[in-house]
Amino acid sequence: MQDYWDSLKKSDYFSLEGLFDVLKQLRYYKTPDLESPKYQILKRAATYEVRKYFPFIVVETKGDKLSGSAGFNDLAGYIFGKNSTSEKIPMTTPVFTQAFDDETSKVSIQIVLPLEKDMKRLPDPNQEGISLRKVEESIIAVSKFSGKPTEDVVCEKEKQLRSNLIKDGLKPKMGCLLARYNDPGRTWSFTMRNEVLIRLEQFTLD
Repeated sequence: MQDYWDSLKKSDYFSLEGLFDVLKQLRYYKTPDLESPKYQILKRAATYEVRKYFPFIVVETKGDKLSGSAGFNDLAGYIFGKNSTSEKIPMTTPVFTQAFDDETSKVSIQIVLPLEKDMKRLPDPNQEGISLRKVEESIIAVSKFSGKPTEDVVCEKEKQLRSNLIKDGLKPKMGCLLARYNDPGRTWSFTMRNEVLIRLEQFTLD
């Protein structure tokens, strides 16, 4: 039976394309040893992969831009005990920023809460503007990259991902997310794990 990689256009024989693809997969990204949302990889293409994310809960507040950190300290305060029961909640990864439209006119920043937590049992935020939200199961296309996720870099990665999805016949939804897995003050930029995520209207395995 012929082995076929979706990430390779020329899969019938060895090629430089195949070598570059393997080297890209072996690239080292530093991912902290913290809990993350659970997902299943449904498809791997040359420049992205499609994942099915299972439900998780976030604490969120208003952000300023995709690459920004405005609001993060307020969210960190919630998990460090500034909540209705003074409960300290374990840190997770990544930190999400989400743009709800293509112009990034509305942005939120989010910290994922441990999967064992239940909406009904979580303490209420003490601070106005902070809320809890359950993120439902969804199909998401993801492009991974390293380096400092500046606004220009993130926007360019989002454009590239959206273009590749449309070229491949998929239907990306409006808006996107940036996932940042590392503490920028403690991580070499070339090992940072960053991801741009775009939800899909629908997806079926061929």
